[in-house]
Amino acid sequence: MAAHFGSRLRKGAATTAVAAVAVAALSASQAPGVTAENQDRQAAAGATSAPDATSGSSAASGGDATGDSPYYTDLPPLHSPNPSPSPTTGTPTSPGGTEAGIPATVLDAYKKAADELRGSKPGCNMPWQLLAAIGKVESGQARGGRVDANGTTIGRILGPQLDGNGFALIKDTDHGEYDGNSSYDQAVGPMQFIPSTWAWAGRDGNGDGVKDPNNVYDAALAAGHYLCRNDWDMSTQAGLHSAILSYNNSQDYLDTVLSWLEYYRKGTHSIPDGSGSVPSHRSDDDTPRTGPSPTHPHKPTHPHRSTPSPKPNDPGDGKPTEPAPGPTPPNTPPNTPPNTPPSTPPTPTDTVDHLEDAGTAKLTTMAGDAFTQRISTRAETKAGKAVAKVRIRFTVVGDTDTAFTGGEKVATVITNSTGTAVAPALHAGEKTGDFTIRATVLGRAVSGLDYKATVTARAADTLARTSDTALTCTPGGEFADQVEVKATYKGAVADKVAATATLIKSADDATANDKGPYFKDADGNAVRTLTGLETDGDGLLKLPKLYADDTTGTFLLRITTTGGATLTVELKVTAADPSTSPSPSGTGTTSASPSPTA
Repeated sequence: MAAHFGSRLRKGAATTAVAAVAVAALSASQAPGVTAENQDRQAAAGATSAPDATSGSSAASGGDATGDSPYYTDLPPLHSPNPSPSPTTGTPTSPGGTEAGIPATVLDAYKKAADELRGSKPGCNMPWQLLAAIGKVESGQARGGRVDANGTTIGRILGPQLDGNGFALIKDTDHGEYDGNSSYDQAVGPMQFIPSTWAWAGRDGNGDGVKDPNNVYDAALAAGHYLCRNDWDMSTQAGLHSAILSYNNSQDYLDTVLSWLEYYRKGTHSIPDGSGSVPSHRSDDDTPRTGPSPTHPHKPTHPHRSTPSPKPNDPGDGKPTEPAPGPTPPNTPPNTPPNTPPSTPPTPTDTVDHLEDAGTAKLTTMAGDAFTQRISTRAETKAGKAVAKVRIRFTVVGDTDTAFTGGEKVATVITNSTGTAVAPALHAGEKTGDFTIRATVLGRAVSGLDYKATVTARAADTLARTSDTALTCTPGGEFADQVEVKATYKGAVADKVAATATLIKSADDATANDKGPYFKDADGNAVRTLTGLETDGDGLLKLPKLYADDTTGTFLLRITTTGGATLTVELKVTAADPSTSPSPSGTGTTSASPSPTA
């Protein structure tokens, strides 16, 4: 919802000429955050009464996304609550008021939109809290989260019809498709887009192939892209203020949105869909609030407003209503009393009693690999009947770097016709050990369902030399070839697998030998056991150079890996043939007196 002026032009005074004069005067006295572009848009507002306003034009939109519709003016509490995790669901809860929380599906939509913008418009630096602040001001978070499993509002959220009576004059641009009004446009949905703006700004945020302003996923993504246009950067004050003022060029609106933005940045939590509170004051309700706000004693709000004067489509409760005056929308029951909201049947989410495992196999894999098993969870009623079209949230819990596809720790899936939601594939990181994946129902406080998962160390089941060259040396010399092996696991390359190499006493005695070939440490000292070795990305492991002492004979080098792969390599140290020069090793020296212990 939006307002260009602190005080609106009342009925009978919103002619094109008067609007143009008022806007011109305002443009000269607007707050410092107003950009030249915004002033140009305000100047164009006088043209909104023109009969030939067209969809998508600046005239039709009044220069902002919402067509000069009203917005909620309630301010957040002075102190943010400190939510703590619920012992049953793991969802943060708080003893504070419901204005501190955001309905689960609505919150999910804001976060998904911000995630998409991080990829598509990284320079915008869009925080999800800004979308939440605008959603609070525009629709009270979709009227406290009254949305279905797909994120579509239960009933339309409509602003007043823009017929020039106290608001801009915007004749119908969508043939009533979104607002149900074929005579005048009305702001629609949780982010209150007017149809003419939605025509070019709309987005498909939930991947169903439809751009619907009544869907919180679509509307949140559209609002994010709208705010991020013109290369505005939300991490700067100038960019942030310009973006908000482009949504509604009013200093009061800017102040209100910034208050909620700061509040949500300090912390918020998820609450069940439909359980949120709806604000009680709007920019057009004229409610006398001359004193300080009860929650913000330092900030008086709208002292110039006087006796309430309900609009024709306002039953007096300070909330957007449906249907609006003018031609009756085709889907409005003919005899429904205007002030009596129709009863709403329970949503599928309302019927969920518990979650059941739907045949998930044991969850285990090696570090760096994908889990071949997928988590399957079924939503059921108390009687055990499957519930379709319910959002299940899967959350990776614990000290682990394992995540779902795309690196996300949280994934939301809608149950199918059998009531089953299958989580995305899990990909293990490098951290080994046990952790938990918790399944919870979005929008309903039922106990979560925990799945245990395990990541084991990278392993190999086979080791093989990459060369069949015999490894020989003369006493006191060095071996010409270095030992290189390749590790595999079930026929696939086994990369980053830990290994140990030891020069053992015999095939039956794996303790380190005290004579024969040896490696050298950094100080040049002989060592016969190497630990901390690791195969490379191709599963290869190349050992350091081997040296021989004065002892001749056949010796054994044993290489082992995590997972049990073992390879024993034969090494021979033989005296040089006096009739042959150089020595067989090519680099060794001949010992005149080989060790008698050989």
